[in-house]
Amino acid sequence: MKPIRSLLVANRSEIAIRVMRAAAEMGIRTVAIFSNEDRFALHRFKADESYLVGAGKKPIQAYLDIDDVIRIALEAKVDAIHPGYGFLSENPDFAEACAKTGITFVGPKPEVMRLLGNKVAARALAEKMGVPVVPATGALPQDYDEARKMAAAVGYPLMLKASWGGGGRGMRVVETEADLFHHLEVARREAAAAFGNDEVYLEKLVRRARHVEVQVMGDKHGNLVHLFERDCSVQRRNQKVVERAPAPYLDDAQRAELCESALKLARGAGYTHAGTVEFLMDADTNRFYFIEVNPRIQVEHTVTEQITGVDIVKAQIRISEGAVIGDADSYVPRQADVVKNGHALQCRVTTEDPENQFTPDYGRIGVYRSAAGFGIRLDAGTAYSGAVITPFYDSLLVKVTAWGHSKEEAIARMDRALREFRIRGVSSNLQFLENVIRHPQFVSGECITRFIDETPELFRFAKRRDRATKLLGFIGDVVVNGNAEMRRRRKSDIVLTAPQLPKLPLASTPAPGSRDRLKQLGAEGFAQWMKAEKRVLLTDTTMRDAHQSLFATRMRTHDMLPVASHYARLAPGLLSLECWGGATFDVALRFLKEDPWDRLAKLREAIPNVCFQMLLRASNAVGYTNYPDNVVRYFVQQAAKEGIDVFRVFDSLNWVENMRVAIDAVRESGAVCEASICYTGDLFDASRPKYDLKYYVTMARALERAGAHVLGIKDMAGVCRPRAAKALVTALKQEVGLPIHFHTHDTSGIGAASVLAAIEAGVDAVDGALDAMSGLTSQPNLGSIVAALEGTERAPDVNLDALKSLSHYWEGVRRYYAPFEADIRSGTSDVYLHEMPGGQYTNLREQARSLGLEHRWPEVARAYAQVNQLFGDIVKVTPTSKVVGDMALFMVANDLTPEDVLDTSREIAFPESVVSMMKGELGFPPDGFPENITKRVLKGEKPVQGRMGAYLPAADLDAVRAQGEDAAGRKLSDTDLASYLMYPKVFTDYAKHVRQYDDVSVLPTPVFFHGMRDGEEIAVEIDRGKTLVVRLTGVSEMDEDGQVRLFFELNGQARVVRVPKAGVASLAKQRQKAEDGNAAHVGAPMPGSVGMVSVKAGQPVKKGDPLVSIEAMKMESVIRAERDATVKAVHVKHGDAVAAKDLLLELA
Repeated sequence: MKPIRSLLVANRSEIAIRVMRAAAEMGIRTVAIFSNEDRFALHRFKADESYLVGAGKKPIQAYLDIDDVIRIALEAKVDAIHPGYGFLSENPDFAEACAKTGITFVGPKPEVMRLLGNKVAARALAEKMGVPVVPATGALPQDYDEARKMAAAVGYPLMLKASWGGGGRGMRVVETEADLFHHLEVARREAAAAFGNDEVYLEKLVRRARHVEVQVMGDKHGNLVHLFERDCSVQRRNQKVVERAPAPYLDDAQRAELCESALKLARGAGYTHAGTVEFLMDADTNRFYFIEVNPRIQVEHTVTEQITGVDIVKAQIRISEGAVIGDADSYVPRQADVVKNGHALQCRVTTEDPENQFTPDYGRIGVYRSAAGFGIRLDAGTAYSGAVITPFYDSLLVKVTAWGHSKEEAIARMDRALREFRIRGVSSNLQFLENVIRHPQFVSGECITRFIDETPELFRFAKRRDRATKLLGFIGDVVVNGNAEMRRRRKSDIVLTAPQLPKLPLASTPAPGSRDRLKQLGAEGFAQWMKAEKRVLLTDTTMRDAHQSLFATRMRTHDMLPVASHYARLAPGLLSLECWGGATFDVALRFLKEDPWDRLAKLREAIPNVCFQMLLRASNAVGYTNYPDNVVRYFVQQAAKEGIDVFRVFDSLNWVENMRVAIDAVRESGAVCEASICYTGDLFDASRPKYDLKYYVTMARALERAGAHVLGIKDMAGVCRPRAAKALVTALKQEVGLPIHFHTHDTSGIGAASVLAAIEAGVDAVDGALDAMSGLTSQPNLGSIVAALEGTERAPDVNLDALKSLSHYWEGVRRYYAPFEADIRSGTSDVYLHEMPGGQYTNLREQARSLGLEHRWPEVARAYAQVNQLFGDIVKVTPTSKVVGDMALFMVANDLTPEDVLDTSREIAFPESVVSMMKGELGFPPDGFPENITKRVLKGEKPVQGRMGAYLPAADLDAVRAQGEDAAGRKLSDTDLASYLMYPKVFTDYAKHVRQYDDVSVLPTPVFFHGMRDGEEIAVEIDRGKTLVVRLTGVSEMDEDGQVRLFFELNGQARVVRVPKAGVASLAKQRQKAEDGNAAHVGAPMPGSVGMVSVKAGQPVKKGDPLVSIEAMKMESVIRAERDATVKAVHVKHGDAVAAKDLLLELA
C-alpha cells in the first residue's frame, strides 16, 4: 500500500470540510483551495494549508481550473486529491491530469468515469448487463433539427439532462416539442457552467416516479459491495431536498433485486471507490429503471453512513491507498457483514426562500444557532453568526442527518432538530422542511418525485416572529437615533431604580369584587345596588385619566401589568378601575407603539374581580370625529367582549341626541352605561346663566329616559367648586332615580373639597387617583379622601394601607415619565378662567412646546378662554376641547385677537378641526354655535342639519376589514378591525412598526424612551417563562454607508445590529428598484449576477422573447418579455451583481 500523508480537497464548503475532517482523523495533512469570492469561507480555515485558485476567473470557473488545481497540488506537495462532489468530481480529464503528475485521484479511473459519468454510455452498459433502463436518446447534437427528431423518436413528455453531472443542474421537463428549443438552450448553458461540459440528452419521463439509489463501494482488487439504498424522491427542480435510508417502500425481495442490479452495473464497469447507481421506480407498477451512475461521493452519503456505520470518505482514501474490502483497515466490511441499523434521513438547510419560488438569498447571517443532541449529525459549510453568504455558489448552509431506531423516531428527531435552528439575516427553508417531514405522505413513505409540486400545503407557513432580533433592532435605533417621543425633552442622567411592588403572595385567589357582583346582579341590579349602598364607592383613575392628565397619556402597559395582580388582592372593594379608552387608545397605537386591546386583555386576566371602566366619546367612540352608527356599535361590542364593564358615555357638547346610539349599544352589550353630563362654567355665576341647575337637571332627565344605568357628572376641568358640587348633587338626587358618579380634576388644588361636598350631598360614587398619581391636573388624592371619611357612615370599603402600598409602586413609575410632565408645581386658580380640561392641559402644553410656543403659555391659556367665548361658551372636553386648543394655538402663533378673527376683511385659513366642528361634524350645543363665527369659518358653506351620524352611511365592515388587511399586510382580528375603524392610518403605521420591531411593549420603559447605556444589562420577558437577557457591549462609529454597528450580548451570545444613522445618506451606490405594478419596469426576480443581456435600447421585442438572464447559486433564470414592446432602456450589463427587485430594463 502506498500511504497518503497529504491530501488536497478540490472543492469548497461543506463537502470540503467533511473530507478534511476524515483526513485529519487519519493523521493526513490537508490542503484547501478557495476562489477569491470564497476567501472568507470556513473550509479554507479548516485545512492545514489553503491557497487561492483560479485568480481572476469567475467564481465557478475558479474551481473548474484543472491546471491551477494541479499547480497548487504540486507546490503543496500533496500525495492525493479528493474531488468531493460537483465541480471537477466527475471530470475524467481532471483524474487524468492527476495521474500524469503522479498524484493519486481519490475516485474511479478516468476510463471508468468516462464510461459511467457520461449518462449515454452508462445506459449502454446497463443494457449490456441486463439492467432495466428508461427509453432515452443519445447525446443531443448541436443541430436543433436533429435533436428534435431524436426527441420525437422517444416520445414526449421527456426529461432533459446534462450528460456530465448531477444535482439537478441542466435538468428540465420538456412537455412538448414547442418547449424543446428554449429548454435545450438554457440546459446547455447551465451544464457548461456547472460541469464544464454542455452535453445533454433526453430521457422518457415517468410521471409517478420514485427516485431510489444504491451506494456501491469497490476496491482496486475487484471486490464490490453495496451499502443498501437511499430514497431521494423528495425533490424540487430535480434537486434532492430530503433523503432517507432505507427506502420505506421496498420489501426485502425488491431491495435485494435493486442492489444486485447496481452491483451488476458496477462489475461491468470495473468500478472502484464510492459510487451511486440511481434508479427510477414506477410508483404504480413498482418496476425500477436505471437512470445514471454518479462516480463520486453523493451529498446524501450521510444517511448511508448512519445506518451502516461505514465512513465512506475514509473508505475512499483507504481504497486509494490499496486497501482490500473486508480487511479491518479498509473501513468497508464484506458484503455479508454490511447490515442495516435503524433509519436515517437528511435535510438540506439552504438560504432559499420557499415563499418566493425558492429564490436563493444571500447576505450576512445575523444569527446562527444550530441543533445538537443524540442522533443528530451536522455537516455544515460557511454557517455561523456573521458569515456572509454570496450569490455565487450553492445555497446549502448545513446538512442535518437524523438517526432513529424506527423511521418515526428519526422523523421526530429531525423535526426537533429543525425547530432548534435559529437563522436570521437571510431566508431559509427550515419551515418548509418541517412541513415536508411532518406530512403524512412522507411519514408513510408514499412520496413520489412530484410530491413537492403537487402538495401546496407544504408552502403554508406560520410566520416566525424573530422577536429577539427585531427588539434589538428597535433598541439599536433608539440608541443611535433616539426615540421620536424624546425629541427636545430633557433627559435625566440619574439611573432610576425599579419601582417597588407591594409584598404579597400572588398565588392566593382574589376576594370577590364589584365585577363578581355585576355578573350576579346584571347591569340594572348593579345600578340599584350602587344607589342603595350607604358607603361611598370609589373609582381609581390611576391607569387612565391620571396619567393622561399628568404626563400626556404616555404610561406604558409595561408599567401597569406588574401591579395589576396586586390590585385584585389589595383593592377588591373598589367600584371600578378606569384603565382604558379616551386618549389612551390612540396614544398607545400612535406614540407607544402598543396595542390597546392587548393591554386590556392582559389587565383583565390579572384583575378578574374588579370592574373595568372606560371613557367613550359617544358618537366619536375613542376618536376625534363622528363615525357611522354601526361602527360605534361594533366598537362597543368589542370593548364589552374584551372586558370593559362600565362605559362612561359623554358627548363633547352635552348633546343627548348624539349619545343615544352609544347608550343603546352599551345596554345591548350587557355592560353598565354611565351616561355623563359634562360640567362647565359656574352654577352660581349670574353672568353665565346658560349652565344653571335647570340645564343640568333637564339633561339628567333626558339621559335617564335614554336608558342610562348610572348618571355621571364629568367635571373635566376641575371647575366644579364645593358649593356647586353640593347643590348639583342634591338637585339631581331629588330629580332622577339613578345612582350618581362624580368625576373632577384637582387643577385648582381644592378638588378634594368638591368631592367631599358631593359625598355629603349623597353622591353614590366618586373618582380619585392614588396618592402618587393625584393632584395638579389629575384627580384628587384617593387615599386622602378615604382617610377623611374614616369613622363616618360613608367610609368606603377599602383598606387605606393597601392603597398606600399600591401608591408607593406608582411613585417609582412616575419618575420614568418626568420628561412628559408639564412644569406645574402647584394648583392654579387660572383654571376658573380658561376652564381647560385636566387631560388637555398637559397635552396642549405639549402641543405648544412642539410648535415653539412654550414660552408664550400664558397667552395660549388666555386665548383658550377667548376662543371659548367666540364659540358660544361651549362645553370643552375631547374632542371639542382639542378644537378650542387648536384655535388658541393658531391665534397665538399668528398674533390674532378675537376681533381679528371676526374681522371679515381679513382672510384667515382656519384650522381644519375648527371648520369640521362648525359644520356640525362633532354635533351641536343645545343652543347652537354663534352665527357670526359659523359664517366666518364656513365662508358660505351650510352646516349639517341634525345629527351627523344620521347622514353617514353604514360602514361595510367586511370591505373595511379587507382594506385594513391590505394596508396592514396581515389578517385583522375583530379588535384589530375596531382599531382600524377608529384610526386607519395610525393603525397601519402601528402594524408596520410591529412588522419591523415586533411588540416593543415588553421593553422596560427607560429602554423604550432612552435606549441602553454601554455595558447596561436588561431582562425582557417576551412571553410567560421566556426571558431575554440583553447587554449592550459597544457602539461603533458610523461607517461610509451611514450605518452604526451596535454590539449586544443576547442570552450570552454575541449579536451585531446595524442601524442607519437618520438623515445620513449612504455613500454606497444603490440601484434603482423596479416599481411594483409598473408593467414597463423589469426587475430582478432574485439576487445574483447578470448572465446574458439579449436586448438593447430601442429594440422591439415580442411576448416570450428572452431579455436578461440572472445567474445565482449555479442556477439560471431567464426573464422573458410578458408583452410585445420596445426596449426603452437597459440598466445592467453582463456580470453586474444585482439584488432582488433591482431595475434591469425598461419597456416602452
